[in-house]
Amino acid sequence: MDIVLGLQWGDEGKGKFIDLISENYNITARFNGGSNAGHSIERNGRRITLKMIPSGIFMKGVQNVIGTGTVLDPVSFKKEILNLQVFDNTVQPENNVIISLKAHFVLPTHKLLDVFMEESADYITIGTTKNGIAQAYSNKILRQNVRVGDMFAPDFKSRVQHILERDYKMLAAGGMELPSLEEISNEFFEAVDFLKRFKCTETEIYLNNALAEGKKILAEGSQAAMLDIDHGTYPHVTSSSTTASGASSGLGVSPKKIGEVFGIAKAYCTRVGNGVFPTELFDELGEEIRTKGNEFGSNTGRPRRTGWLDLPALKYAVMINGVTQLVLTKADVLSGLTSVAVCTHYELENGNTVEVSGLLPENGKPILKWMNGWDADFSTMKSPSELPKEVIEFLSFLEAELGIPVAYLSTGPGREQMIKMI
Repeated sequence: MDIVLGLQWGDEGKGKFIDLISENYNITARFNGGSNAGHSIERNGRRITLKMIPSGIFMKGVQNVIGTGTVLDPVSFKKEILNLQVFDNTVQPENNVIISLKAHFVLPTHKLLDVFMEESADYITIGTTKNGIAQAYSNKILRQNVRVGDMFAPDFKSRVQHILERDYKMLAAGGMELPSLEEISNEFFEAVDFLKRFKCTETEIYLNNALAEGKKILAEGSQAAMLDIDHGTYPHVTSSSTTASGASSGLGVSPKKIGEVFGIAKAYCTRVGNGVFPTELFDELGEEIRTKGNEFGSNTGRPRRTGWLDLPALKYAVMINGVTQLVLTKADVLSGLTSVAVCTHYELENGNTVEVSGLLPENGKPILKWMNGWDADFSTMKSPSELPKEVIEFLSFLEAELGIPVAYLSTGPGREQMIKMI
């Protein structure tokens, strides 16, 4: 099993890369997160954002697994499926999407609780997508939630209704203006009926049997390493394990069966929402990169914060994930700049320096290494020999610092705009 995951704060271009290489696999499997993800894919000049559905959905003969480590919102899933079929009516998701019986549900009141907590002065404002992901995971840990497999139980509706009524009373007592309970309940149960059209099984057994048969699996992570609940920039993180080890636990596949770990990173950094961001740019250049790179959340539309590439954080992400191949995106966005910068380390107030860290210092001074910029049209480039020497120097520097090869370089947003470097 190979893994694709983001190495920064998300939005690195995972969906495009998975879509590109998934034809080499029999199965693509999503191992974490929920509809807070947004993997954008361009096909035939049009773009679609996938939230729960794995990015191999467009490949004929590829099965797409929504694994146990995910949290599934039936209402959002139904909308995504219907949108997908409008986008490409040749796709048959009911035949090639398989859902874990053990994946947990996101309930309607989970989303309301998310909004309440984000807007209440009594809680830390995280900057979530307000999709109820943290609330679903927290109720999973509290052992108070329902799973996909529960929808086949005779008392499923009464169990869910009890949870919804309990949460609804609590929110009403907190003074939140609420939609009709009957309306959100009906929408949820209708979406659950829609979900029953899909194959639901113990995906752990399905995946391990596939590996035993010699089939190839590509595990797909949502969000990114620096948003991991344990290893990310807490508390401004997601609520699931976004790392390579999360792929193993989220899919029920032994770590011994992990092969390549493809890590996706931009040539600069972006971040959506709150949280430490030492290399953030607050000037016109930051705005220029945001506009040129179309740095707006694929799921929310929120403007992304932009900054220079952060090597201490990237080294940390490469280390904890055991990344074997780096996929670099958005170098084309920096084209036209006279010089580009990379943060090589932080200088702390006490004079110490930090070269590798997941605990990024809020008051640390990023020490930048400036390199010659490049000015070229990347859109038609097909081979490494066409790249400007300044780009080659930039890539060589990253390889030396990270100790892994840059295996792929994205040259634009299009599906085919990717150069294989090795």
